[in-house]
Amino acid sequence: MDAIMEVATAAPRKGITWLASYPKSGNTWFRIFLKNLMSGADEPTKLQGIGCSIASARAVFDNIAGIDSSEMSHDEIDWYRPRVYEQLVAESDQFPMFMKTHDAWSLLPGGQPVLSAKATVGAIYFVRNPLDVAVSFAYHSGHEDFDQTIAQMGSRETGHFCHGNRRLANQLRQLMFGWSGHVESWLQSDANIHVMRYEDMKATPLRTFSEAVHFAGLDHSDEEIDAALDKARFENLQKMEQENGFREKTVGSNAFFRKGKVGSWREKLNGQQVQKIIDDHGTLMQQLGYLDADGELTI
Repeated sequence: MDAIMEVATAAPRKGITWLASYPKSGNTWFRIFLKNLMSGADEPTKLQGIGCSIASARAVFDNIAGIDSSEMSHDEIDWYRPRVYEQLVAESDQFPMFMKTHDAWSLLPGGQPVLSAKATVGAIYFVRNPLDVAVSFAYHSGHEDFDQTIAQMGSRETGHFCHGNRRLANQLRQLMFGWSGHVESWLQSDANIHVMRYEDMKATPLRTFSEAVHFAGLDHSDEEIDAALDKARFENLQKMEQENGFREKTVGSNAFFRKGKVGSWREKLNGQQVQKIIDDHGTLMQQLGYLDADGELTI
């Protein structure tokens, strides 16, 4: 894990810093923390005001491209997407610019990244033990069919939101490539990547979040970072969601901020399910420190 963390360097400001992840890996928590940090307000930022554009937002695409995406195929939209991000950067004078994405780092037929290498200055990539992702993602999807989620995570053909054709969604199709495919696509990309493990975000928050803040080119003290972390405590987020809701919660789920625990898979997954995830993702789990050299679980 240390070797991965050492690749992080300060990112330039003129362009997009992607906040990238497979779902349920800490992306939203970091965005709320970031909003609190950059606002400098005394009161915690409300969930409805966390900001940060989403790369797959249909409204952003339509506005920048000047094209009605509802009349286009998924592949046609993907062809335009890098040009949209480049135009977004060209028209903005507000940097650093952050955008959330659940897209894998996928390439168009000509080899150009859908997220545009030209528009990209770097990415903070959030990764979480796939055993915990399986549990959290299932609940986020409104069910407890862990086998279904495990199969989805193991398939390179699996998309995420909006990959069907039955209705017009507010987000564009996002190619995922399964959990391992998603992680590999970002770690093997040419983008300047800083990796944040969810488990480190929980265990050593000040150090872990500070490294990401400085990578992104932000100049904030440890005291400011610590204060923003306090405002973004999980209990605070749960309370705000209970009182006012959260638009990123899916219709079928009970809550977006459910538990946020490390190791919750031990309470939900059986031995066969655990082994299936290890069989599907063992190589990357070992690389990221979730399995030791002997293939034994570390978390």
